[in-house]
Amino acid sequence: MQGDTVGMSQGENEQIKSGMVALVGPPNVGKSTLLNALLGQKISIVSPKPQTTRNRILGIVNGEDYQIVLLDTPGLHKGTIPLNVEMSKIALETLGEVDLIVFMVDATMPLPRIGAELTECLSGRKTPAILLINKMDLMRREKLLPLIEAYQGLHDFAAIIPISALQKEGPDQLLAELIRLLPEGPRYFPDDIPTDASVRFIAAETIREKVFLLTGEEIPYATAVVIDRFQEGEDLVTIDATIIIEKDSQKGMVIGKNGAKLKEIGTAARRDIEELVQTKVMLKLWVKVKKNWTKNASFLKELGF
Repeated sequence: MQGDTVGMSQGENEQIKSGMVALVGPPNVGKSTLLNALLGQKISIVSPKPQTTRNRILGIVNGEDYQIVLLDTPGLHKGTIPLNVEMSKIALETLGEVDLIVFMVDATMPLPRIGAELTECLSGRKTPAILLINKMDLMRREKLLPLIEAYQGLHDFAAIIPISALQKEGPDQLLAELIRLLPEGPRYFPDDIPTDASVRFIAAETIREKVFLLTGEEIPYATAVVIDRFQEGEDLVTIDATIIIEKDSQKGMVIGKNGAKLKEIGTAARRDIEELVQTKVMLKLWVKVKKNWTKNASFLKELGF
């Protein structure tokens, strides 16, 4: 992927199977892992911790006779602080913009809780919906049929597909169903780009992912990343970024003894960003405390919510 931004442009007037598909569901069910699997490359960050995805991430799956625009949304969850409210709002607003809904659940999660979220999300909507039961590698096969029957009683799904996004088992079947159900239309994007997100945005998300993966339980949810400088040279991309945290006590946890933790975060992020931009990257990280930023509506707006 080259350049700092990827612009949207109208495709040719050919009529193919095309449209917008929302990936929704509770936190940590594997939506971002699925998106990356369908694209064949990583554009959406992934961690074992819930609520990793905060913004709506757009991925484009292209074929000779189809274009599927996938919207990876934050996990549906209850919350009262402004950050959580905005995340849920992003997810639900996406449902009014799409041709298809893919509601994803974790096969190991309790059905009553997931069922309530599913019904609240899909009730009264006329948009066709597919149910994906993910993480089938973690449950016994004899439990699958009763689980499918239970979900069939909650909503009139166009299809129910068991998958393992991590093992890449089932995405091909999902792709076939999406192509079958999508309407005919034009290509909305050029057929050689995987996302409309800027490299700058993906770089910030990559740094945030490494904070999720390499720090303790408290830190990730109090973290934001701001790109202060993104400069592309002939053989080098220079990035200056600030990791925003909420409390003074968290600063030492992110920096680590003699800066070891911050160096570890930076090294891991730089490797992924170099793979993205296909050139060398000089990445410099700083850590800044912004008290209670997750409750600060004006700062959330600066972050793009």
